[in-house]
Amino acid sequence: SLIKPGSKPPTTPVKLKKVSTFQEFESKTSDAWDLGDDDDELLAIAAENLNTEVVMETAHKVIQNHCKLQEQHKFQEEHPQEEKQLESAELTSIACADNRLVKSVSEGHTSSSSDNASENSSMQRSQSLPQASTPPLVSGMADYNTSVTPALTEREASRLDKFKQLLAGPNTDLEELRKLSWSGIPKQVRPIAWKLLSGYLPANVDRRDGTLKRKRKEYFVFVEQYYDSRNDENHQDTYRQIHIDIPRMSPEVLRLQPKVTEIFERILFIWAIRHPASGYVQGINDLVTPFFVVFVCEYIEEEEVENFDVSSLPEEVLQNIEADSYWCMSKLLDGIQDNYTFAQPGIQKKVKMLEELVSRIDEQVHRHLDQHEVKYLQFAFRWMNNLLMREVPLRCTIRLWDTYQSEPEGFSHFHLYVCAAFLVRWRKEILEEKDFQELLIFLQNLPTVHWGNEEISVLLAEAYRLKFAFADAPNHYKK
Repeated sequence: SLIKPGSKPPTTPVKLKKVSTFQEFESKTSDAWDLGDDDDELLAIAAENLNTEVVMETAHKVIQNHCKLQEQHKFQEEHPQEEKQLESAELTSIACADNRLVKSVSEGHTSSSSDNASENSSMQRSQSLPQASTPPLVSGMADYNTSVTPALTEREASRLDKFKQLLAGPNTDLEELRKLSWSGIPKQVRPIAWKLLSGYLPANVDRRDGTLKRKRKEYFVFVEQYYDSRNDENHQDTYRQIHIDIPRMSPEVLRLQPKVTEIFERILFIWAIRHPASGYVQGINDLVTPFFVVFVCEYIEEEEVENFDVSSLPEEVLQNIEADSYWCMSKLLDGIQDNYTFAQPGIQKKVKMLEELVSRIDEQVHRHLDQHEVKYLQFAFRWMNNLLMREVPLRCTIRLWDTYQSEPEGFSHFHLYVCAAFLVRWRKEILEEKDFQELLIFLQNLPTVHWGNEEISVLLAEAYRLKFAFADAPNHYKK
Protein backbone atom coordinates (compact mmCIF):
# COMPACT_ATOMS: atom_id res chain seq x y z
CA SER A 1 0.00 0.00 0.00
CA LEU A 2 3.02 2.28 0.36
CA ILE A 3 4.14 1.92 -3.26
CA LYS A 4 3.24 5.00 -5.30
CA PRO A 5 0.39 4.45 -7.81
CA GLY A 6 1.60 3.70 -11.27
CA SER A 7 5.09 2.71 -10.19
CA LYS A 8 6.49 -0.49 -11.62
CA PRO A 9 9.12 -2.82 -10.28
CA PRO A 10 12.42 -2.22 -12.06
CA THR A 11 12.75 -5.58 -13.72
CA THR A 12 11.19 -9.00 -13.53
CA PRO A 13 13.88 -11.48 -12.58
CA VAL A 14 14.05 -14.68 -14.55
CA LYS A 15 13.81 -17.79 -12.43
CA LEU A 16 17.38 -18.84 -11.85
CA LYS A 17 18.39 -22.45 -12.09
CA LYS A 18 19.91 -23.87 -8.94
CA VAL A 19 23.52 -22.84 -8.43
CA SER A 20 26.08 -24.71 -6.41
CA THR A 21 28.77 -22.05 -5.90
CA PHE A 22 28.93 -18.38 -5.20
CA GLN A 23 30.88 -17.78 -8.42
CA GLU A 24 28.07 -19.37 -10.47
CA PHE A 25 25.48 -17.17 -8.73
CA GLU A 26 27.63 -14.08 -9.26
CA SER A 27 28.05 -14.79 -12.97
CA LYS A 28 24.27 -15.18 -13.42
CA THR A 29 23.40 -11.94 -11.63
CA SER A 30 23.90 -8.92 -13.87
CA ASP A 31 23.51 -6.28 -11.17
CA ALA A 32 23.05 -7.08 -7.49
CA TRP A 33 23.32 -3.49 -6.38
CA ASP A 34 20.38 -2.38 -8.40
CA LEU A 35 11.05 9.42 18.04
CA GLY A 36 9.36 7.19 20.46
CA ASP A 37 9.01 7.82 24.19
CA ASP A 38 10.18 4.31 24.97
CA ASP A 39 13.71 4.65 23.57
CA ASP A 40 15.08 5.22 27.06
CA GLU A 41 13.40 2.03 28.26
CA LEU A 42 15.09 0.12 25.45
CA LEU A 43 18.39 1.80 26.23
CA ALA A 44 18.10 0.56 29.80
CA ILE A 45 18.02 -3.08 28.71
CA ALA A 46 20.90 -2.50 26.32
CA ALA A 47 23.03 -1.33 29.25
CA GLU A 48 22.18 -4.06 31.75
CA ASN A 49 22.49 -7.80 31.98
CA LEU A 50 18.85 -8.81 32.41
CA ASN A 51 17.07 -12.11 32.35
CA THR A 52 15.12 -13.20 29.28
CA GLU A 53 11.68 -12.57 30.81
CA VAL A 54 12.44 -8.91 31.51
CA VAL A 55 13.90 -8.38 28.04
CA MET A 56 10.91 -9.99 26.32
CA GLU A 57 8.46 -7.94 28.38
CA THR A 58 10.26 -4.66 27.70
CA ALA A 59 10.60 -5.39 23.98
CA HIS A 60 6.86 -6.12 23.83
CA LYS A 61 6.17 -2.81 25.54
CA VAL A 62 8.31 -0.92 23.00
CA ILE A 63 6.50 -2.52 20.07
CA GLN A 64 3.04 -2.08 21.60
CA ASN A 65 3.65 1.59 22.40
CA HIS A 66 4.75 2.28 18.84
CA CYS A 67 1.69 0.39 17.63
CA LYS A 68 -0.63 2.61 19.67
CA LEU A 69 1.08 5.77 18.48
CA GLN A 70 0.68 4.72 14.86
CA GLU A 71 -3.01 4.00 15.33
CA GLN A 72 -3.55 7.25 17.23
CA HIS A 73 -1.87 9.25 14.45
CA LYS A 74 -3.91 7.44 11.78
CA PHE A 75 -7.15 8.08 13.70
CA GLN A 76 -6.34 11.79 14.08
CA GLU A 77 -5.84 12.11 10.32
CA GLU A 78 -9.10 10.32 9.47
CA HIS A 79 -11.27 11.90 12.21
CA PRO A 80 -9.92 15.39 13.00
CA GLN A 81 -13.16 16.57 14.61
CA GLU A 82 -13.95 13.48 16.64
CA GLU A 83 -10.40 13.26 17.94
CA LYS A 84 -10.88 16.25 20.21
CA GLN A 85 -13.88 14.63 21.85
CA LEU A 86 -12.26 11.31 22.68
CA GLU A 87 -10.80 10.54 26.06
CA SER A 88 -7.10 9.64 26.07
CA ALA A 89 -7.98 6.32 27.67
CA GLU A 90 -10.05 5.40 24.63
CA LEU A 91 -7.16 6.20 22.31
CA THR A 92 -4.79 3.88 24.14
CA SER A 93 -7.19 0.98 23.75
CA ILE A 94 -7.25 1.05 19.94
CA ALA A 95 -6.10 -2.37 18.78
CA CYS A 96 -3.22 -2.85 16.39
CA ALA A 97 -5.13 -4.84 13.77
CA ASP A 98 -2.65 -4.71 10.91
CA ASN A 99 0.79 -6.21 10.65
CA ARG A 100 2.82 -3.12 9.92
CA LEU A 101 5.04 -3.63 12.96
CA VAL A 102 7.41 -6.46 13.70
CA LYS A 103 5.58 -9.47 15.08
CA SER A 104 7.69 -11.06 17.78
CA VAL A 105 8.07 -14.80 18.14
CA SER A 106 6.13 -15.02 21.37
CA GLU A 107 3.23 -13.09 19.77
CA GLY A 108 3.19 -15.45 16.79
CA HIS A 109 3.17 -19.19 16.44
CA THR A 110 5.15 -20.09 19.61
CA SER A 111 3.00 -18.48 22.30
CA SER A 112 2.60 -20.20 25.63
CA SER A 113 0.16 -19.44 28.41
CA SER A 114 2.91 -17.91 30.53
CA ASP A 115 3.99 -15.70 27.61
CA ASN A 116 0.40 -14.51 27.15
CA ALA A 117 0.09 -13.65 30.82
CA SER A 118 3.32 -11.67 30.67
CA GLU A 119 2.18 -9.96 27.47
CA ASN A 120 -1.17 -8.96 28.98
CA SER A 121 0.41 -7.50 32.08
CA SER A 122 2.93 -5.66 29.89
CA MET A 123 0.07 -4.23 27.81
CA GLN A 124 -1.75 -3.03 30.92
CA ARG A 125 1.39 -1.28 32.16
CA SER A 126 2.16 0.28 28.77
CA GLN A 127 -1.41 1.60 28.49
CA SER A 128 -0.96 3.43 31.76
CA LEU A 129 2.05 5.33 30.37
CA PRO A 130 1.48 8.96 29.34
CA GLN A 131 0.99 9.57 25.64
CA ALA A 132 3.68 11.27 23.58
CA SER A 133 3.39 15.04 23.51
CA THR A 134 3.98 15.04 19.72
CA PRO A 135 2.71 12.72 17.00
CA PRO A 136 5.09 10.15 15.51
CA LEU A 137 7.44 11.06 12.69
CA VAL A 138 5.42 12.08 9.65
CA SER A 139 5.71 9.70 6.74
CA GLY A 140 6.78 10.84 3.30
CA MET A 141 9.26 13.48 4.39
CA ALA A 142 12.37 14.15 2.34
CA ASP A 143 15.50 12.13 3.05
CA TYR A 144 17.45 12.84 6.22
CA ASN A 145 15.64 13.34 9.49
CA THR A 146 15.46 17.10 9.50
CA SER A 147 13.41 18.21 6.51
CA VAL A 148 10.79 19.51 8.95
CA THR A 149 12.06 21.55 11.91
CA PRO A 150 9.50 21.79 14.68
CA ALA A 151 10.61 23.24 17.98
CA LEU A 152 12.27 20.64 20.17
CA THR A 153 9.97 18.86 22.56
CA GLU A 154 10.87 18.88 26.24
CA ARG A 155 12.12 15.32 25.94
CA GLU A 156 14.25 16.05 22.84
CA ALA A 157 15.72 19.13 24.50
CA SER A 158 16.54 17.06 27.57
CA ARG A 159 18.31 14.41 25.48
CA LEU A 160 20.29 17.05 23.61
CA ASP A 161 21.33 18.59 26.91
CA LYS A 162 22.57 15.19 28.14
CA PHE A 163 24.74 14.82 25.05
CA LYS A 164 26.12 18.35 25.37
CA GLN A 165 27.00 17.82 29.04
CA LEU A 166 28.72 14.53 28.25
CA LEU A 167 30.70 16.05 25.36
CA ALA A 168 31.66 19.19 27.31
CA GLY A 169 33.95 17.45 29.80
CA PRO A 170 37.75 17.27 29.42
CA ASN A 171 37.50 13.52 28.71
CA THR A 172 34.39 12.09 27.08
CA ASP A 173 33.23 8.84 28.69
CA LEU A 174 32.88 6.72 25.53
CA GLU A 175 30.94 4.00 27.32
CA GLU A 176 28.36 6.54 28.48
CA LEU A 177 28.29 8.02 24.98
CA ARG A 178 27.49 4.58 23.53
CA LYS A 179 24.67 4.03 26.01
CA LEU A 180 23.20 7.45 25.29
CA SER A 181 23.60 7.08 21.50
CA TRP A 182 21.95 3.65 21.25
CA SER A 183 18.46 5.16 21.00
CA GLY A 184 19.48 7.88 18.53
CA ILE A 185 21.74 10.93 18.42
CA PRO A 186 20.37 14.49 18.03
CA LYS A 187 21.33 16.04 14.69
CA GLN A 188 23.15 18.94 16.39
CA VAL A 189 25.77 16.68 18.02
CA ARG A 190 25.80 13.76 15.57
CA PRO A 191 29.00 14.79 13.68
CA ILE A 192 31.17 14.91 16.82
CA ALA A 193 29.47 11.83 18.31
CA TRP A 194 30.09 9.75 15.15
CA LYS A 195 33.76 10.79 15.06
CA LEU A 196 34.17 9.71 18.68
CA LEU A 197 32.20 6.47 18.35
CA SER A 198 34.10 5.42 15.23
CA GLY A 199 37.43 5.87 17.00
CA TYR A 200 38.54 8.67 14.68
CA LEU A 201 38.71 11.27 17.46
CA PRO A 202 40.30 10.74 20.91
CA ALA A 203 38.21 11.01 24.07
CA ASN A 204 40.53 13.72 25.40
CA VAL A 205 39.29 17.15 24.30
CA ASP A 206 42.75 18.76 24.30
CA ARG A 207 44.05 16.21 21.77
CA ARG A 208 41.20 16.55 19.26
CA ASP A 209 42.32 19.61 17.28
CA GLY A 210 45.81 18.20 16.87
CA THR A 211 44.45 14.81 15.80
CA LEU A 212 42.11 16.37 13.22
CA LYS A 213 44.89 18.49 11.70
CA ARG A 214 47.28 15.54 11.54
CA LYS A 215 44.78 13.06 10.05
CA ARG A 216 43.42 15.55 7.50
CA LYS A 217 46.96 16.39 6.39
CA GLU A 218 47.80 12.68 6.20
CA TYR A 219 44.82 12.00 3.93
CA PHE A 220 45.80 14.70 1.45
CA VAL A 221 49.36 13.39 1.42
CA PHE A 222 47.81 10.11 0.21
CA VAL A 223 45.86 12.03 -2.45
CA GLU A 224 49.01 13.75 -3.67
CA GLN A 225 50.91 10.49 -3.64
CA TYR A 226 48.38 8.12 -5.22
CA TYR A 227 45.52 9.90 -7.01
CA ASP A 228 47.41 10.67 -10.23
CA SER A 229 48.03 6.93 -10.63
CA ARG A 230 44.31 6.42 -11.42
CA ASN A 231 45.24 6.73 -15.09
CA ASP A 232 47.93 4.05 -14.86
CA GLU A 233 47.14 0.86 -16.72
CA ASN A 234 47.18 -1.33 -13.59
CA HIS A 235 44.63 0.96 -11.83
CA GLN A 236 42.34 1.64 -14.79
CA ASP A 237 39.82 -1.08 -13.88
CA THR A 238 39.50 0.16 -10.30
CA TYR A 239 38.95 3.78 -11.27
CA ARG A 240 36.54 2.85 -14.07
CA GLN A 241 34.39 0.78 -11.70
CA ILE A 242 34.28 3.60 -9.14
CA HIS A 243 33.29 6.02 -11.89
CA ILE A 244 30.45 3.69 -12.93
CA ASP A 245 29.14 3.09 -9.39
CA ILE A 246 28.96 6.65 -8.07
CA PRO A 247 26.02 7.66 -10.33
CA ARG A 248 24.04 4.75 -8.83
CA MET A 249 24.27 6.17 -5.32
CA SER A 250 21.44 7.74 -3.34
CA PRO A 251 20.20 10.44 -2.90
CA GLU A 252 20.10 11.42 -6.58
CA VAL A 253 20.19 15.21 -6.12
CA LEU A 254 23.41 14.94 -4.12
CA ARG A 255 25.23 12.46 -6.36
CA LEU A 256 24.60 14.55 -9.51
CA GLN A 257 26.69 17.42 -8.13
CA PRO A 258 30.11 17.37 -9.86
CA LYS A 259 31.89 18.42 -6.66
CA VAL A 260 30.37 15.50 -4.75
CA THR A 261 31.36 13.06 -7.52
CA GLU A 262 34.92 14.37 -7.43
CA ILE A 263 35.16 13.97 -3.63
CA PHE A 264 33.69 10.44 -3.65
CA GLU A 265 36.00 9.31 -6.45
CA ARG A 266 39.05 10.45 -4.49
CA ILE A 267 37.91 8.83 -1.24
CA LEU A 268 37.14 5.48 -2.86
CA PHE A 269 40.24 5.35 -5.05
CA ILE A 270 42.62 6.18 -2.17
CA TRP A 271 40.94 3.56 0.02
CA ALA A 272 41.22 0.91 -2.72
CA ILE A 273 44.92 1.65 -3.33
CA ARG A 274 45.70 1.50 0.39
CA HIS A 275 43.79 -1.76 0.88
CA PRO A 276 45.10 -4.09 -1.84
CA ALA A 277 43.80 -7.22 -0.05
CA SER A 278 40.30 -6.27 -1.14
CA GLY A 279 40.65 -3.32 -3.48
CA TYR A 280 37.47 -1.60 -4.57
CA VAL A 281 34.29 -3.71 -4.51
CA GLN A 282 30.80 -2.64 -5.56
CA GLY A 283 28.89 -1.59 -2.47
CA ILE A 284 31.74 0.21 -0.73
CA ASN A 285 30.67 3.40 -2.53
CA ASP A 286 27.41 3.45 -0.52
CA LEU A 287 29.26 3.46 2.79
CA VAL A 288 30.69 6.95 2.21
CA THR A 289 27.30 8.66 1.87
CA PRO A 290 26.05 8.67 5.51
CA PHE A 291 29.35 10.03 6.80
CA PHE A 292 29.49 12.67 4.07
CA VAL A 293 25.91 13.87 4.69
CA VAL A 294 26.34 13.97 8.48
CA PHE A 295 29.64 15.86 8.27
CA VAL A 296 28.22 18.39 5.78
CA CYS A 297 25.57 19.17 8.42
CA GLU A 298 28.35 20.28 10.75
CA TYR A 299 28.91 23.34 8.56
CA ILE A 300 25.47 24.30 7.25
CA GLU A 301 22.13 25.36 8.68
CA GLU A 302 19.99 24.16 5.76
CA GLU A 303 17.74 21.30 6.75
CA GLU A 304 17.39 19.51 3.41
CA VAL A 305 20.99 18.47 2.87
CA GLU A 306 20.26 16.77 -0.45
CA ASN A 307 19.20 20.07 -2.03
CA PHE A 308 22.24 21.95 -0.76
CA ASP A 309 24.89 23.05 -3.26
CA VAL A 310 28.01 21.49 -1.77
CA SER A 311 30.30 23.50 -4.05
CA SER A 312 29.18 26.69 -2.25
CA LEU A 313 31.16 25.66 0.84
CA PRO A 314 34.71 27.03 1.25
CA GLU A 315 37.46 24.78 -0.13
CA GLU A 316 38.97 24.24 3.33
CA VAL A 317 35.60 23.05 4.69
CA LEU A 318 35.17 20.66 1.76
CA GLN A 319 38.63 19.24 2.42
CA ASN A 320 37.77 18.70 6.10
CA ILE A 321 34.53 16.89 5.18
CA GLU A 322 36.35 14.72 2.62
CA ALA A 323 39.16 13.70 4.97
CA ASP A 324 36.80 13.04 7.90
CA SER A 325 34.54 10.91 5.68
CA TYR A 326 37.53 8.90 4.44
CA TRP A 327 38.87 8.09 7.90
CA CYS A 328 35.49 7.22 9.41
CA MET A 329 34.59 4.99 6.45
CA SER A 330 37.99 3.31 6.84
CA LYS A 331 37.32 2.65 10.52
CA LEU A 332 33.96 1.07 9.62
CA LEU A 333 35.49 -1.13 6.90
CA ASP A 334 38.26 -2.31 9.23
CA GLY A 335 35.59 -4.28 11.10
CA ILE A 336 33.96 -5.85 8.04
CA GLN A 337 36.78 -6.08 5.50
CA ASP A 338 36.24 -9.81 4.90
CA ASN A 339 32.96 -8.73 3.26
CA TYR A 340 35.03 -7.29 0.42
CA THR A 341 38.01 -9.60 -0.06
CA PHE A 342 38.14 -12.13 -2.92
CA ALA A 343 34.78 -13.99 -3.32
CA GLN A 344 33.48 -11.90 -0.37
CA PRO A 345 33.57 -14.73 2.21
CA GLY A 346 32.27 -12.49 5.00
CA ILE A 347 29.01 -11.84 3.15
CA GLN A 348 28.58 -15.49 2.16
CA LYS A 349 29.02 -16.50 5.80
CA LYS A 350 26.57 -13.86 7.06
CA VAL A 351 23.91 -14.82 4.49
CA LYS A 352 24.21 -18.45 5.63
CA MET A 353 23.94 -17.36 9.28
CA LEU A 354 20.85 -15.32 8.44
CA GLU A 355 19.22 -18.30 6.77
CA GLU A 356 19.84 -20.55 9.76
CA LEU A 357 18.73 -17.87 12.23
CA VAL A 358 15.44 -17.27 10.38
CA SER A 359 14.82 -21.01 10.29
CA ARG A 360 15.00 -20.91 14.11
CA ILE A 361 12.88 -17.81 14.75
CA ASP A 362 10.24 -18.20 12.03
CA GLU A 363 10.20 -21.66 10.50
CA GLN A 364 7.05 -20.89 8.48
CA VAL A 365 8.68 -18.00 6.59
CA HIS A 366 11.85 -20.01 6.07
CA ARG A 367 9.91 -23.02 4.74
CA HIS A 368 7.82 -20.79 2.46
CA LEU A 369 10.95 -19.30 0.85
CA ASP A 370 12.46 -22.77 0.48
CA GLN A 371 9.31 -24.23 -1.09
CA HIS A 372 9.31 -21.51 -3.74
CA GLU A 373 13.06 -21.96 -4.34
CA VAL A 374 13.96 -18.43 -3.26
CA LYS A 375 17.57 -18.46 -2.11
CA TYR A 376 18.64 -16.07 0.64
CA LEU A 377 21.65 -15.09 -1.45
CA GLN A 378 19.29 -13.63 -4.07
CA PHE A 379 18.02 -10.88 -1.74
CA ALA A 380 20.18 -10.88 1.40
CA PHE A 381 23.52 -10.52 -0.39
CA ARG A 382 22.69 -6.85 -0.98
CA TRP A 383 21.44 -6.47 2.61
CA MET A 384 24.88 -7.48 3.88
CA ASN A 385 26.95 -5.85 1.15
CA ASN A 386 25.25 -2.44 1.44
CA LEU A 387 24.19 -2.65 5.13
CA LEU A 388 20.49 -2.25 4.15
CA MET A 389 21.22 1.15 2.57
CA ARG A 390 19.39 0.14 -0.63
CA GLU A 391 16.40 -1.13 1.36
CA VAL A 392 15.56 1.92 3.52
CA PRO A 393 15.71 5.72 3.02
CA LEU A 394 18.93 7.56 3.89
CA ARG A 395 17.34 9.11 7.02
CA CYS A 396 16.73 5.57 8.31
CA THR A 397 20.29 4.47 7.52
CA ILE A 398 21.67 7.40 9.52
CA ARG A 399 19.43 6.49 12.48
CA LEU A 400 20.50 2.82 12.19
CA TRP A 401 24.14 3.82 12.23
CA ASP A 402 23.65 5.72 15.50
CA THR A 403 22.91 2.34 17.07
CA TYR A 404 25.44 0.34 15.03
CA GLN A 405 28.25 2.58 16.25
CA SER A 406 27.00 2.15 19.83
CA GLU A 407 26.89 -1.66 19.66
CA PRO A 408 29.93 -3.93 19.94
CA GLU A 409 30.50 -5.17 16.36
CA GLY A 410 27.38 -3.29 15.33
CA PHE A 411 28.08 -3.32 11.58
CA SER A 412 28.77 -7.06 11.55
CA HIS A 413 27.25 -9.01 14.44
CA PHE A 414 24.26 -6.82 15.37
CA HIS A 415 23.49 -6.14 11.70
CA LEU A 416 22.71 -9.86 11.32
CA TYR A 417 19.87 -9.59 13.87
CA VAL A 418 18.57 -6.40 12.25
CA CYS A 419 18.39 -8.26 8.92
CA ALA A 420 16.55 -11.16 10.58
CA ALA A 421 14.04 -8.78 12.20
CA PHE A 422 13.72 -6.93 8.88
CA LEU A 423 12.83 -10.13 7.00
CA VAL A 424 10.34 -11.38 9.58
CA ARG A 425 8.79 -7.88 9.62
CA TRP A 426 7.33 -8.76 6.19
CA ARG A 427 6.12 -12.28 7.09
CA LYS A 428 2.47 -11.56 6.23
CA GLU A 429 3.31 -10.27 2.76
CA ILE A 430 5.86 -13.03 2.17
CA LEU A 431 3.41 -15.80 3.07
CA GLU A 432 0.76 -14.30 0.77
CA GLU A 433 3.06 -14.52 -2.28
CA LYS A 434 2.82 -17.90 -4.00
CA ASP A 435 5.12 -17.30 -6.96
CA PHE A 436 8.94 -17.28 -7.22
CA GLN A 437 9.14 -14.15 -9.34
CA GLU A 438 6.64 -12.19 -7.26
CA LEU A 439 8.42 -13.17 -4.04
CA LEU A 440 11.78 -12.08 -5.39
CA ILE A 441 10.40 -8.81 -6.77
CA PHE A 442 8.86 -8.05 -3.37
CA LEU A 443 12.02 -8.88 -1.40
CA GLN A 444 14.17 -6.76 -3.71
CA ASN A 445 11.77 -3.77 -3.66
CA LEU A 446 10.38 -3.60 -0.12
CA PRO A 447 7.89 -0.73 0.52
CA THR A 448 9.96 1.33 2.97
CA VAL A 449 9.94 4.67 1.15
CA HIS A 450 7.90 6.34 3.91
CA TRP A 451 9.82 4.82 6.82
CA GLY A 452 11.20 7.06 9.55
CA ASN A 453 12.50 6.93 13.12
CA GLU A 454 9.43 5.13 14.42
CA GLU A 455 9.81 2.08 12.17
CA ILE A 456 13.57 1.94 12.76
CA SER A 457 13.07 2.06 16.55
CA VAL A 458 10.72 -0.93 16.37
CA LEU A 459 13.14 -2.80 14.10
CA LEU A 460 16.02 -2.19 16.50
CA ALA A 461 13.90 -3.26 19.48
CA GLU A 462 13.10 -6.58 17.80
CA ALA A 463 16.72 -7.03 16.68
CA TYR A 464 17.94 -6.52 20.23
CA ARG A 465 15.39 -9.00 21.52
CA LEU A 466 16.60 -11.58 19.00
CA LYS A 467 20.22 -10.92 19.86
CA PHE A 468 19.54 -11.34 23.56
CA ALA A 469 17.58 -14.56 23.01
CA PHE A 470 19.93 -16.21 20.50
CA ALA A 471 23.44 -14.72 20.60
CA ASP A 472 24.65 -16.80 23.55
CA ALA A 473 22.74 -19.97 22.67
CA PRO A 474 25.26 -22.82 22.17
CA ASN A 475 23.34 -24.20 19.19
CA HIS A 476 22.55 -20.76 17.80
CA TYR A 477 23.24 -21.62 14.18
CA LYS A 478 22.40 -25.32 14.29
CA LYS A 479 19.04 -26.87 13.56
